[in-house]
Amino acid sequence: MTKPVASGDAMTGIAGLDEILCGGFIRGRVFLLEGSPGTGKTTAALEFLLAGAAMGERTLYITLSETEEELRDAGRSHGWELDGVEVFELVPPESLLDEQQQQSLLYSSDLELGETTRMIFDAVEQLKPHRVVIDSLSEIRLLAQSSLRYRRQVLALKHYFAKKAVTVLLLDDLTTEALDKTVHSVAHGVVRLEERAPEYGAERRRLRVVKYRSRRFRGGYHDFNIKTGGLEIYPRLVSSEHRTDFDRRPLSSGEAGLDGLLGGGVERGSSCLILGPAGTGKSLMSLYFAVTAIKRGEKAALFVFDEELGLLFSRMMAFGIDLERLSADGHLMIQQIDAAELSPGEFAARVREVVDGAGIKTVIIDSLNGYQAAMPEESFLVLHMHELLQYLNRQGASTFLTVAQHGLVGEMKSPVDVTYLADTVLLLRYFEAAGHVRRAVSVIKKRTGEHEKTIREYAIDDRGLTVGAPLEGFQGVLRGVPSFVGTGAALLGGDAS
Repeated sequence: MTKPVASGDAMTGIAGLDEILCGGFIRGRVFLLEGSPGTGKTTAALEFLLAGAAMGERTLYITLSETEEELRDAGRSHGWELDGVEVFELVPPESLLDEQQQQSLLYSSDLELGETTRMIFDAVEQLKPHRVVIDSLSEIRLLAQSSLRYRRQVLALKHYFAKKAVTVLLLDDLTTEALDKTVHSVAHGVVRLEERAPEYGAERRRLRVVKYRSRRFRGGYHDFNIKTGGLEIYPRLVSSEHRTDFDRRPLSSGEAGLDGLLGGGVERGSSCLILGPAGTGKSLMSLYFAVTAIKRGEKAALFVFDEELGLLFSRMMAFGIDLERLSADGHLMIQQIDAAELSPGEFAARVREVVDGAGIKTVIIDSLNGYQAAMPEESFLVLHMHELLQYLNRQGASTFLTVAQHGLVGEMKSPVDVTYLADTVLLLRYFEAAGHVRRAVSVIKKRTGEHEKTIREYAIDDRGLTVGAPLEGFQGVLRGVPSFVGTGAALLGGDAS
Protein backbone atom coordinates (compact mmCIF):
# COMPACT_ATOMS: atom_id res chain seq x y z
CA MET A 1 0.00 0.00 0.00
CA THR A 2 1.39 3.41 -1.00
CA LYS A 3 1.92 5.89 1.81
CA PRO A 4 0.21 9.28 1.52
CA VAL A 5 2.36 12.00 0.04
CA ALA A 6 3.73 14.31 2.75
CA SER A 7 2.59 17.92 2.78
CA GLY A 8 4.80 20.93 3.31
CA ASP A 9 8.31 21.23 1.91
CA ALA A 10 10.02 18.44 -0.02
CA MET A 11 12.73 17.51 2.46
CA THR A 12 16.05 16.66 0.85
CA GLY A 13 16.88 13.86 3.28
CA ILE A 14 20.19 15.60 4.03
CA ALA A 15 19.86 17.01 7.55
CA GLY A 16 22.38 19.82 7.18
CA LEU A 17 20.97 20.95 3.83
CA ASP A 18 17.40 21.01 5.15
CA GLU A 19 18.63 23.19 8.04
CA ILE A 20 20.35 25.58 5.63
CA LEU A 21 17.22 25.73 3.45
CA CYS A 22 15.04 26.26 6.55
CA GLY A 23 12.94 23.24 5.69
CA GLY A 24 13.74 21.89 2.23
CA PHE A 25 12.55 22.59 -1.31
CA ILE A 26 9.14 24.18 -1.89
CA ARG A 27 6.95 21.61 -3.61
CA GLY A 28 6.03 22.09 -7.26
CA ARG A 29 9.04 24.26 -8.05
CA VAL A 30 12.19 23.83 -10.16
CA PHE A 31 15.57 24.00 -8.39
CA LEU A 32 19.12 23.98 -9.72
CA LEU A 33 21.98 22.03 -8.13
CA GLU A 34 25.23 23.03 -9.81
CA GLY A 35 28.87 22.19 -9.35
CA SER A 36 31.89 20.88 -11.20
CA PRO A 37 32.29 17.09 -11.63
CA GLY A 38 33.08 15.31 -8.37
CA THR A 39 31.39 17.77 -6.01
CA GLY A 40 28.59 15.36 -5.02
CA LYS A 41 25.63 16.39 -7.17
CA THR A 42 24.56 12.86 -8.06
CA THR A 43 24.83 11.71 -4.44
CA ALA A 44 22.72 14.66 -3.25
CA ALA A 45 20.15 14.03 -6.00
CA LEU A 46 19.83 10.36 -5.07
CA GLU A 47 19.33 11.26 -1.41
CA PHE A 48 16.62 13.73 -2.45
CA LEU A 49 14.76 11.01 -4.36
CA LEU A 50 15.25 8.38 -1.65
CA ALA A 51 13.81 10.78 0.93
CA GLY A 52 10.73 11.19 -1.27
CA ALA A 53 10.39 7.44 -1.79
CA ALA A 54 10.56 6.90 1.97
CA MET A 55 7.50 9.16 2.32
CA GLY A 56 5.55 7.24 -0.29
CA GLU A 57 6.21 9.60 -3.21
CA ARG A 58 6.88 8.45 -6.76
CA THR A 59 10.36 9.51 -7.82
CA LEU A 60 12.10 9.61 -11.20
CA TYR A 61 15.78 10.03 -12.08
CA ILE A 62 16.22 11.06 -15.74
CA THR A 63 19.82 10.59 -16.81
CA LEU A 64 21.26 11.94 -20.04
CA SER A 65 24.91 11.42 -19.15
CA GLU A 66 25.22 8.24 -17.03
CA THR A 67 23.84 4.77 -17.52
CA GLU A 68 21.33 3.25 -15.12
CA GLU A 69 23.90 0.70 -14.05
CA GLU A 70 26.40 3.44 -13.20
CA LEU A 71 23.77 5.18 -11.08
CA ARG A 72 22.86 2.01 -9.24
CA ASP A 73 26.54 1.28 -8.62
CA ALA A 74 26.89 4.78 -7.17
CA GLY A 75 23.95 4.05 -4.89
CA ARG A 76 25.42 0.72 -3.76
CA SER A 77 28.67 2.46 -2.81
CA HIS A 78 26.61 4.26 -0.16
CA GLY A 79 24.64 1.18 0.83
CA TRP A 80 21.50 2.13 -1.16
CA GLU A 81 19.59 -0.20 -3.46
CA LEU A 82 17.55 2.75 -4.81
CA ASP A 83 14.26 1.07 -3.91
CA GLY A 84 11.39 3.28 -4.97
CA VAL A 85 13.54 5.31 -7.38
CA GLU A 86 12.68 4.89 -11.05
CA VAL A 87 15.67 5.45 -13.34
CA PHE A 88 15.02 6.54 -16.92
CA GLU A 89 18.12 6.29 -19.07
CA LEU A 90 17.58 8.72 -21.91
CA VAL A 91 19.57 7.71 -24.98
CA PRO A 92 19.29 9.11 -28.53
CA PRO A 93 16.70 7.30 -30.65
CA GLU A 94 18.12 4.82 -33.14
CA SER A 95 16.97 6.89 -36.09
CA LEU A 96 19.26 9.71 -35.00
CA LEU A 97 22.23 7.38 -34.81
CA ASP A 98 21.63 5.84 -38.24
CA GLU A 99 23.74 7.61 -40.86
CA GLN A 100 21.30 6.54 -43.59
CA GLN A 101 18.51 8.49 -41.91
CA GLN A 102 20.41 11.68 -41.12
CA GLN A 103 18.51 14.74 -42.34
CA SER A 104 20.28 17.04 -44.76
CA LEU A 105 17.82 19.96 -44.83
CA LEU A 106 17.33 20.25 -41.05
CA TYR A 107 19.92 20.55 -38.34
CA SER A 108 20.16 17.21 -36.55
CA SER A 109 20.37 19.13 -33.24
CA ASP A 110 16.81 20.40 -33.82
CA LEU A 111 15.55 16.84 -34.08
CA GLU A 112 17.66 15.63 -31.16
CA LEU A 113 16.51 18.43 -28.85
CA GLY A 114 12.87 17.94 -29.73
CA GLU A 115 13.09 14.19 -29.42
CA THR A 116 14.89 14.46 -26.07
CA THR A 117 12.20 16.78 -24.69
CA ARG A 118 9.44 14.49 -25.94
CA MET A 119 11.04 11.45 -24.28
CA ILE A 120 11.31 13.36 -20.96
CA PHE A 121 7.63 14.33 -21.12
CA ASP A 122 6.61 10.78 -22.06
CA ALA A 123 8.48 9.35 -19.05
CA VAL A 124 6.82 11.85 -16.72
CA GLU A 125 3.35 11.20 -18.16
CA GLN A 126 3.81 7.47 -17.73
CA LEU A 127 5.07 7.49 -14.12
CA LYS A 128 3.38 10.69 -12.83
CA PRO A 129 6.17 11.32 -10.28
CA HIS A 130 6.16 13.75 -7.39
CA ARG A 131 9.93 14.31 -7.55
CA VAL A 132 12.14 14.40 -10.65
CA VAL A 133 15.90 14.76 -11.13
CA ILE A 134 17.27 15.68 -14.58
CA ASP A 135 20.96 14.90 -14.99
CA SER A 136 22.33 16.94 -16.57
CA LEU A 137 21.58 20.30 -18.17
CA SER A 138 24.94 20.27 -19.93
CA GLU A 139 23.58 17.75 -22.44
CA ILE A 140 20.50 19.88 -23.14
CA ARG A 141 22.68 22.98 -23.48
CA LEU A 142 24.84 21.24 -26.07
CA LEU A 143 21.79 20.12 -28.02
CA ALA A 144 20.32 23.63 -27.96
CA GLN A 145 23.57 25.12 -29.37
CA SER A 146 22.47 28.71 -28.65
CA SER A 147 21.62 30.59 -25.46
CA LEU A 148 18.20 31.62 -26.79
CA ARG A 149 17.10 28.05 -27.65
CA TYR A 150 18.55 26.79 -24.37
CA ARG A 151 16.60 29.36 -22.34
CA ARG A 152 13.39 28.55 -24.21
CA GLN A 153 13.91 24.86 -23.57
CA VAL A 154 14.49 25.36 -19.83
CA LEU A 155 11.42 27.60 -19.63
CA ALA A 156 9.37 24.95 -21.41
CA LEU A 157 10.51 22.36 -18.87
CA LYS A 158 9.69 24.71 -15.99
CA HIS A 159 6.16 25.47 -17.21
CA TYR A 160 5.45 21.82 -17.95
CA PHE A 161 6.50 20.65 -14.48
CA ALA A 162 4.68 23.56 -12.80
CA LYS A 163 1.42 22.37 -14.34
CA LYS A 164 2.12 18.88 -13.02
CA ALA A 165 3.02 20.19 -9.51
CA VAL A 166 6.30 18.25 -9.62
CA THR A 167 9.33 19.19 -7.52
CA VAL A 168 12.28 19.15 -9.91
CA LEU A 169 16.01 19.16 -9.26
CA LEU A 170 18.11 20.08 -12.31
CA LEU A 171 21.79 19.13 -12.20
CA ASP A 172 24.44 21.17 -13.99
CA ASP A 173 28.11 20.17 -14.06
CA LEU A 174 29.34 23.62 -15.22
CA THR A 175 31.36 22.13 -18.05
CA THR A 176 30.30 24.83 -20.51
CA GLU A 177 30.21 28.61 -20.29
CA ALA A 178 30.82 29.68 -16.70
CA LEU A 179 29.04 33.01 -17.14
CA ASP A 180 25.81 31.51 -18.48
CA LYS A 181 23.20 32.35 -15.80
CA THR A 182 20.20 31.26 -17.87
CA VAL A 183 18.95 28.68 -15.41
CA HIS A 184 19.71 30.93 -12.41
CA SER A 185 17.03 33.35 -13.54
CA VAL A 186 14.53 30.60 -14.30
CA ALA A 187 15.00 28.31 -11.28
CA HIS A 188 13.17 28.96 -8.02
CA GLY A 189 16.34 28.25 -6.08
CA VAL A 190 20.02 27.60 -6.79
CA VAL A 191 22.46 25.57 -4.68
CA ARG A 192 26.12 25.51 -5.69
CA LEU A 193 28.62 22.81 -4.64
CA GLU A 194 32.34 23.57 -4.74
CA GLU A 195 35.55 21.62 -4.28
CA ARG A 196 38.90 23.13 -3.37
CA ALA A 197 42.30 21.47 -3.22
CA PRO A 198 44.59 22.91 -0.51
CA GLU A 199 48.36 22.88 -0.86
CA TYR A 200 48.44 19.92 1.52
CA GLY A 201 45.80 17.53 2.80
CA ALA A 202 42.48 16.24 1.59
CA GLU A 203 40.19 18.21 -0.70
CA ARG A 204 37.69 20.57 0.94
CA ARG A 205 34.09 20.84 -0.18
CA ARG A 206 31.61 23.59 0.56
CA LEU A 207 28.18 24.68 -0.63
CA ARG A 208 26.27 27.92 -0.87
CA VAL A 209 22.63 28.73 -1.54
CA VAL A 210 22.91 31.30 -4.32
CA LYS A 211 19.19 32.16 -4.38
CA TYR A 212 15.87 30.98 -3.02
CA ARG A 213 12.79 32.95 -3.97
CA SER A 214 10.27 33.81 -1.22
CA ARG A 215 12.22 31.91 1.44
CA ARG A 216 14.79 32.86 4.05
CA PHE A 217 17.83 30.61 4.17
CA ARG A 218 21.17 30.46 5.92
CA GLY A 219 23.58 32.32 3.67
CA GLY A 220 27.31 32.01 3.27
CA TYR A 221 29.47 28.96 2.72
CA HIS A 222 28.93 25.69 4.54
CA ASP A 223 31.52 22.90 4.67
CA PHE A 224 30.50 19.37 3.70
CA ASN A 225 31.98 15.93 3.06
CA ILE A 226 31.01 12.96 0.91
CA LYS A 227 31.08 9.87 3.09
CA THR A 228 29.68 6.37 2.86
CA GLY A 229 25.98 6.91 3.41
CA GLY A 230 25.74 10.25 1.62
CA LEU A 231 26.58 13.90 2.13
CA GLU A 232 27.45 15.24 5.58
CA ILE A 233 26.80 18.98 5.58
CA TYR A 234 27.89 21.24 8.41
CA PRO A 235 25.77 24.40 8.49
CA ARG A 236 27.72 27.51 9.36
CA LEU A 237 27.55 28.11 13.10
CA VAL A 238 25.63 31.24 14.13
CA SER A 239 26.15 31.70 17.87
CA SER A 240 23.26 34.14 18.32
CA GLU A 241 20.81 31.30 17.61
CA HIS A 242 21.96 29.37 20.69
CA ARG A 243 21.13 31.07 23.99
CA THR A 244 20.52 29.30 27.29
CA ASP A 245 20.21 30.27 30.96
CA PHE A 246 22.77 28.95 33.43
CA ASP A 247 24.52 29.77 36.70
CA ARG A 248 27.78 31.66 36.09
CA ARG A 249 29.47 30.43 39.25
CA PRO A 250 33.27 30.02 39.29
CA LEU A 251 34.56 26.50 38.71
CA SER A 252 37.63 25.26 40.57
CA SER A 253 40.71 23.79 38.96
CA GLY A 254 41.31 21.55 41.97
CA GLU A 255 44.61 23.34 42.68
CA ALA A 256 44.32 25.94 45.46
CA GLY A 257 47.14 28.17 44.25
CA LEU A 258 45.79 28.36 40.69
CA ASP A 259 42.28 29.08 41.99
CA GLY A 260 43.68 31.85 44.16
CA LEU A 261 45.43 33.41 41.19
CA LEU A 262 42.18 33.24 39.20
CA GLY A 263 40.09 34.77 41.97
CA GLY A 264 38.30 31.53 42.73
CA GLY A 265 38.43 29.74 39.38
CA VAL A 266 37.08 30.08 35.85
CA GLU A 267 33.40 31.01 35.51
CA ARG A 268 30.97 28.68 33.81
CA GLY A 269 30.07 29.90 30.35
CA SER A 270 33.43 31.58 29.72
CA SER A 271 36.58 30.81 27.76
CA CYS A 272 40.13 30.56 29.09
CA LEU A 273 43.20 30.86 26.87
CA ILE A 274 46.41 29.29 28.20
CA LEU A 275 49.34 30.89 26.43
CA GLY A 276 53.00 29.95 26.65
CA PRO A 277 56.05 28.35 25.01
CA ALA A 278 56.44 24.62 24.52
CA GLY A 279 56.86 22.52 27.65
CA THR A 280 55.28 24.93 30.14
CA GLY A 281 52.40 22.55 30.97
CA LYS A 282 49.52 24.09 29.04
CA SER A 283 47.82 20.75 28.39
CA LEU A 284 48.25 19.62 31.99
CA MET A 285 46.83 22.86 33.38
CA SER A 286 43.75 22.64 31.16
CA LEU A 287 43.21 18.98 32.08
CA TYR A 288 43.09 19.90 35.77
CA PHE A 289 39.83 21.71 35.08
CA ALA A 290 38.48 18.68 33.18
CA VAL A 291 39.38 16.23 35.96
CA THR A 292 37.80 18.49 38.58
CA ALA A 293 34.63 18.73 36.46
CA ILE A 294 34.48 14.93 36.30
CA LYS A 295 34.86 14.73 40.07
CA ARG A 296 31.82 17.02 40.33
CA GLY A 297 29.86 14.41 38.39
CA GLU A 298 30.03 16.17 35.02
CA LYS A 299 31.51 15.09 31.70
CA ALA A 300 34.28 16.76 29.73
CA ALA A 301 35.55 16.71 26.14
CA LEU A 302 39.13 16.92 24.89
CA PHE A 303 39.98 17.69 21.26
CA VAL A 304 43.65 16.93 20.57
CA PHE A 305 45.24 18.42 17.46
CA ASP A 306 48.96 18.14 18.03
CA GLU A 307 49.83 15.12 20.17
CA GLU A 308 49.43 11.40 19.54
CA LEU A 309 46.95 9.99 22.03
CA GLY A 310 49.18 7.16 23.23
CA LEU A 311 51.92 9.61 24.16
CA LEU A 312 49.41 11.94 25.84
CA PHE A 313 48.01 9.06 27.90
CA SER A 314 51.45 8.01 29.12
CA ARG A 315 52.49 11.60 29.92
CA MET A 316 49.36 12.30 31.96
CA MET A 317 49.59 8.93 33.74
CA ALA A 318 52.94 10.09 35.12
CA PHE A 319 51.03 12.89 36.88
CA GLY A 320 48.35 10.57 38.22
CA ILE A 321 45.73 11.36 35.55
CA ASP A 322 44.44 8.19 33.87
CA LEU A 323 42.92 9.62 30.68
CA GLU A 324 42.42 6.19 29.16
CA ARG A 325 40.28 5.02 32.08
CA LEU A 326 38.30 8.28 32.16
CA SER A 327 37.61 7.84 28.46
CA ALA A 328 36.66 4.16 28.81
CA ASP A 329 34.26 5.01 31.64
CA GLY A 330 32.54 7.62 29.45
CA HIS A 331 33.47 10.57 31.66
CA LEU A 332 35.93 12.12 29.20
CA MET A 333 35.26 12.20 25.46
CA ILE A 334 38.59 12.35 23.61
CA GLN A 335 38.93 12.97 19.89
CA GLN A 336 42.19 12.98 17.96
CA ILE A 337 41.87 15.62 15.24
CA ASP A 338 43.83 15.33 12.01
CA ALA A 339 44.09 18.95 10.91
CA ALA A 340 45.02 18.02 7.33
CA GLU A 341 41.77 16.05 6.91
CA LEU A 342 39.28 18.23 8.76
CA SER A 343 37.52 21.43 7.74
CA PRO A 344 36.66 24.10 10.34
CA GLY A 345 32.96 23.50 9.70
CA GLU A 346 33.25 19.80 10.50
CA PHE A 347 35.22 20.57 13.67
CA ALA A 348 32.53 23.00 14.85
CA ALA A 349 29.94 20.28 14.14
CA ARG A 350 31.89 17.81 16.28
CA VAL A 351 32.01 20.28 19.16
CA ARG A 352 28.27 20.92 18.84
CA GLU A 353 27.63 17.19 18.87
CA VAL A 354 29.31 16.67 22.27
CA VAL A 355 27.79 19.81 23.80
CA ASP A 356 24.24 19.45 22.47
CA GLY A 357 24.15 15.66 22.33
CA ALA A 358 26.11 14.64 25.43
CA GLY A 359 25.48 17.72 27.59
CA ILE A 360 29.18 18.35 28.11
CA LYS A 361 30.03 21.63 29.85
CA THR A 362 33.85 21.50 29.90
CA VAL A 363 35.62 21.59 26.52
CA ILE A 364 39.39 21.60 25.89
CA ILE A 365 40.88 22.45 22.50
CA ASP A 366 44.57 21.54 22.46
CA SER A 367 45.81 23.45 20.60
CA LEU A 368 44.87 26.39 18.38
CA ASN A 369 48.16 25.90 16.53
CA GLY A 370 46.75 22.69 15.09
CA TYR A 371 43.37 24.27 14.51
CA GLN A 372 45.05 27.00 12.47
CA ALA A 373 46.66 24.31 10.30
CA ALA A 374 43.15 23.20 9.35
CA MET A 375 42.44 26.70 8.09
CA PRO A 376 45.48 28.69 6.98
CA GLU A 377 43.54 31.93 6.33
CA GLU A 378 44.06 33.54 9.73
CA SER A 379 41.36 36.20 9.43
CA PHE A 380 38.69 33.59 8.79
CA LEU A 381 40.08 31.40 11.57
CA VAL A 382 39.41 34.20 14.04
CA LEU A 383 35.83 34.53 12.78
CA HIS A 384 35.31 30.78 13.14
CA MET A 385 36.74 30.86 16.66
CA HIS A 386 34.58 33.85 17.59
CA GLU A 387 31.37 32.03 16.66
CA LEU A 388 32.49 28.78 18.26
CA LEU A 389 33.48 30.40 21.56
CA GLN A 390 30.31 32.52 21.67
CA TYR A 391 28.25 29.40 21.04
CA LEU A 392 30.01 27.50 23.84
CA ASN A 393 29.66 30.44 26.22
CA ARG A 394 25.93 30.69 25.54
CA GLN A 395 25.54 26.98 26.19
CA GLY A 396 27.09 27.43 29.63
CA ALA A 397 30.23 25.50 28.67
CA SER A 398 33.66 26.39 30.04
CA THR A 399 36.19 26.30 27.20
CA PHE A 400 39.95 25.96 27.61
CA LEU A 401 42.21 26.66 24.65
CA THR A 402 45.98 26.30 24.48
CA VAL A 403 48.33 28.20 22.18
CA ALA A 404 52.03 27.38 21.86
CA GLN A 405 54.06 30.52 21.30
CA HIS A 406 57.10 30.52 19.06
CA GLY A 407 60.37 30.31 20.95
CA LEU A 408 61.23 29.50 24.55
CA VAL A 409 62.57 32.77 25.94
CA GLY A 410 62.80 36.35 24.77
CA GLU A 411 60.22 37.98 22.56
CA MET A 412 57.63 35.33 21.72
CA LYS A 413 54.82 35.55 19.21
CA SER A 414 51.63 33.57 18.78
CA PRO A 415 50.70 32.09 15.39
CA VAL A 416 47.25 33.62 15.78
CA ASP A 417 46.07 36.30 18.19
CA VAL A 418 42.83 35.30 19.87
CA THR A 419 43.53 36.91 23.23
CA TYR A 420 40.77 39.45 22.65
CA LEU A 421 38.27 36.62 22.09
CA ALA A 422 39.01 34.77 25.33
CA ASP A 423 37.43 35.87 28.60
CA THR A 424 40.46 34.80 30.66
CA VAL A 425 44.10 34.69 29.57
CA LEU A 426 46.72 32.75 31.52
CA LEU A 427 50.32 33.54 30.58
CA LEU A 428 52.99 30.89 31.26
CA ARG A 429 56.68 31.75 31.20
CA TYR A 430 60.12 30.30 31.95
CA PHE A 431 62.44 32.19 34.27
CA GLU A 432 65.85 31.63 35.82
CA ALA A 433 66.53 31.79 39.55
CA ALA A 434 69.07 30.17 41.86
CA GLY A 435 70.68 28.33 38.97
CA HIS A 436 67.47 26.62 37.88
CA VAL A 437 64.99 27.01 35.02
CA ARG A 438 61.60 27.62 36.60
CA ARG A 439 58.06 28.35 35.50
CA ALA A 440 55.81 31.31 36.29
CA VAL A 441 52.12 31.92 35.69
CA SER A 442 50.10 35.14 35.68
CA VAL A 443 46.59 36.19 34.74
CA ILE A 444 46.76 38.86 32.05
CA LYS A 445 43.03 39.30 31.65
CA LYS A 446 39.77 38.19 33.20
CA ARG A 447 36.44 39.64 32.13
CA THR A 448 34.22 37.80 34.57
CA GLY A 449 35.54 38.83 37.98
CA GLU A 450 38.53 39.84 40.06
CA HIS A 451 41.87 38.12 39.84
CA GLU A 452 45.32 38.51 41.31
CA LYS A 453 47.69 40.92 39.63
CA THR A 454 50.63 38.97 41.00
CA ILE A 455 52.90 36.36 39.45
CA ARG A 456 53.14 32.89 40.94
CA GLU A 457 55.73 30.22 40.45
CA TYR A 458 54.46 26.74 39.66
CA ALA A 459 56.14 23.36 39.52
CA ILE A 460 55.38 20.16 37.62
CA ASP A 461 56.59 16.88 39.13
CA ASP A 462 55.30 13.37 39.78
CA ARG A 463 52.67 14.87 42.10
CA GLY A 464 51.29 16.93 39.25
CA LEU A 465 50.89 20.70 39.21
CA THR A 466 51.68 22.84 42.24
CA VAL A 467 51.20 26.61 42.25
CA GLY A 468 53.06 28.55 44.93
CA ALA A 469 52.36 31.78 46.74
CA PRO A 470 52.51 35.17 44.96
CA LEU A 471 56.05 36.33 44.13
CA GLU A 472 56.85 40.00 44.32
CA GLY A 473 60.38 40.01 43.00
CA PHE A 474 59.81 39.65 39.23
CA GLN A 475 60.82 41.96 36.42
CA GLY A 476 60.45 41.65 32.64
CA VAL A 477 57.60 39.12 32.53
CA LEU A 478 55.72 40.91 29.77
CA ARG A 479 58.92 41.28 27.74
CA GLY A 480 59.12 37.51 27.68
CA VAL A 481 62.33 37.29 29.77
CA PRO A 482 61.24 37.24 33.42
CA SER A 483 64.02 37.73 35.95
CA PHE A 484 63.60 37.04 39.66
CA VAL A 485 65.23 39.58 41.96
CA GLY A 486 63.51 38.56 45.18
CA THR A 487 64.72 36.27 47.95
CA GLY A 488 65.23 32.58 47.39
CA ALA A 489 63.02 31.72 50.35
CA ALA A 490 59.98 32.81 48.33
CA LEU A 491 60.62 30.17 45.66
CA LEU A 492 59.02 26.75 45.67
CA GLY A 493 61.44 24.55 47.59
CA GLY A 494 63.04 27.62 49.22
CA ASP A 495 66.31 27.51 47.24
CA ALA A 496 68.90 30.00 48.39
CA SER A 497 69.50 32.97 46.15
